[in-house]
Amino acid sequence: MTPAADPTRIDPELVAALSAFPLDFGRLAAGGLEALRAELAELVAATPSGGAATDHVASGAHDVALRVHHPPDRASPGARPCLIWLHGGGFVLGDCRMDDPELARWSEALDCVAVSVEYRLAPEHPYPAALEDCHAGLAWVVRNAARLGVDPARVGIGGGSAGGGLAAAVALLARDRGGPAPAFLYLDAPALDDRQATPSSRWETAWIWPAAANRFAWRAYLGERHGAEVPPYAAPARAGDLAGLPPTFLSIGACDGFVDEVLAFAQRLVGAGVPTELHLYPGAPHGFRLAAGSRLARRAERDADEWLRGQLHPPARA
Repeated sequence: MTPAADPTRIDPELVAALSAFPLDFGRLAAGGLEALRAELAELVAATPSGGAATDHVASGAHDVALRVHHPPDRASPGARPCLIWLHGGGFVLGDCRMDDPELARWSEALDCVAVSVEYRLAPEHPYPAALEDCHAGLAWVVRNAARLGVDPARVGIGGGSAGGGLAAAVALLARDRGGPAPAFLYLDAPALDDRQATPSSRWETAWIWPAAANRFAWRAYLGERHGAEVPPYAAPARAGDLAGLPPTFLSIGACDGFVDEVLAFAQRLVGAGVPTELHLYPGAPHGFRLAAGSRLARRAERDADEWLRGQLHPPARA
């Protein structure tokens, strides 16, 4: 392994913060799923939400819970843009409340409505359960835009890690089903490829989300399909054609096990004519934005906010 590809070469500023992170996702491969779910739930419950939110239910094949953040009252008239958010957790962990602080911040800082989807988790609910829940959430928001104070033409979708993979899959599904189409796609360190055939995907020593955790996650999500040919809606890296996707933002750390698949996906988006913005952060592992006060985390936040602001509030055409 060359030094440039060494996942242990973490930015020194990140080391202390990430070393103190209380959850060891490597335990997933050793039967630690239920314990990790409980520990994550405790961590989320102990974290201030950062703002008020209301809960809604989207009706489809079954009910899907949505958590909706509105910005504080402002003078800006009319309907606001919307970001639909899909949480991370390797398809097996987390809930729609875990990113409340970030969604509350986005809602106020970007003057938008932010909606988090409570999708079903694997292995109890393998593919396509989570995908259909997320697509149902998008469809419900567009259908109920007036009720939510949302501009249906400015509804984008995004997610982190597994949620980023689901966001890309929803965009593909919406394209192929004929809508509703998201206005933009925001992918933060997305999980895109189940095959784990790239060098970075095999980094057993990767911080926060090692290869063993990723293998467990994909097996749980794909169920009986794991190891076989799966549709692109399950693993977006398998999509033969990325044309027609909306403007897309991708961010990834150079020490993240997903880095190879994200870079390849970005290159394919560009080749397909999709407006694409890619940010690669040196010395950053998966989940590096957990070190919220670090230089790299602050830079990533600024980069994301600037792009999202441009998508949510595009300049008026002359």
